[in-house]
Amino acid sequence: MADLMNTSQITPGARRNVYIFGATSLFNDIASEMAYWILPAFLVSLGAGPAALGLIEGIAESVAAIGKLLSGYLTDVVPRRKPIVVFGYVLANAVKPLLALSTQWWHVLMVRFADRTAKGIRGSPRDVMLAESVEKENVGSSFGLLQSLDSAGAVIGPLLALAILSKTSNLRTVFWIASIPGLFCILTVLMVRETGARAAMRPRKPFWQPGNLSARFYYILAAVLIFSLGNSSDMFLILRAQETGISPKLAPLLGLTFNVVYALGAWPAGWLSDRRSKATIAAIGYLIFAGTYCTFAAASSHALLWIMMGCYGMYYALTSPVLRALVVETVPSDLRGRAFGVFYFSTSVATLLSSLLTGELWKHFGGPLPFYLSAALALIAALMLFASRSTQH
Repeated sequence: MADLMNTSQITPGARRNVYIFGATSLFNDIASEMAYWILPAFLVSLGAGPAALGLIEGIAESVAAIGKLLSGYLTDVVPRRKPIVVFGYVLANAVKPLLALSTQWWHVLMVRFADRTAKGIRGSPRDVMLAESVEKENVGSSFGLLQSLDSAGAVIGPLLALAILSKTSNLRTVFWIASIPGLFCILTVLMVRETGARAAMRPRKPFWQPGNLSARFYYILAAVLIFSLGNSSDMFLILRAQETGISPKLAPLLGLTFNVVYALGAWPAGWLSDRRSKATIAAIGYLIFAGTYCTFAAASSHALLWIMMGCYGMYYALTSPVLRALVVETVPSDLRGRAFGVFYFSTSVATLLSSLLTGELWKHFGGPLPFYLSAALALIAALMLFASRSTQH
């Protein structure tokens, strides 16, 4: 395995990337989360139901998957990564205000299509730049800090949406105001310092052939894929909550509950992953996911659903930054971009299938069945991660 970047090559300017990327994610998620948690209610107002929601989220994820695979390849071969990252953030925040003009459910599909594609484009180069900006013993902490600031934006976003909806019932107003933090996101990402400036590498394989990635990487990927087949869009949790009688106007507050825990837990989870087995920490997160989905399937009380929405935030904290740090740990440094591309592409395809399957199962058999299925797949994936042998400690 190729060595990670020498600490002597990491400059103070590069280390500041961690905070710049964090601020960028903060503003981006304020804009995104203002709109995200009211999308189910907005789709209902346009005459769409669970099947349409599954189709929208599934198609958006599938197209983004191709972008993730290609951008991962480009990350390893182009001389500069910053332009790819900047383009991804600009595209995402340019299309979000168009939700306010939507009059048909397929308009929402087009916006989500562009937004998720943009996320796919920027994800791999950003993560590789972040890993190159810190010493190897701080990679988990850096991803954790990035995720905490990202989630802090996801706390502020629903709060702003709630404040707006307390003054007006017009959901489109929320979409218009969300463009303001989106502009700040674009201005912030322009300050990122390039870490990968070098002579362009000659591609050794086409982008759909990732190269000599490790066996442990593929084992971890297999576990994550099994989990992802049951990890449908979070919108189904909101739809399930509304189906049990929780008011659509409280959807941003559900998002707030989830994201407060996520924001508080991500940095400590990333820090812990630098000192303990990353696979074990992620497995615990999957067990929490399974418990959350079983609770939403049973829907025995509204109070319990609110509690489990907080637990759902802990699942994210224990998996999102930790799994990214695990990718860095299990592949050669010159293949990180393609590893992230394969990781994001594969999980996006699985998420596409999961969203489509959940929508159809819900339509024909009701909400509980797909939730129980998701919980079972999460349990299998957790057992696989527990069984994996960490090479870090």
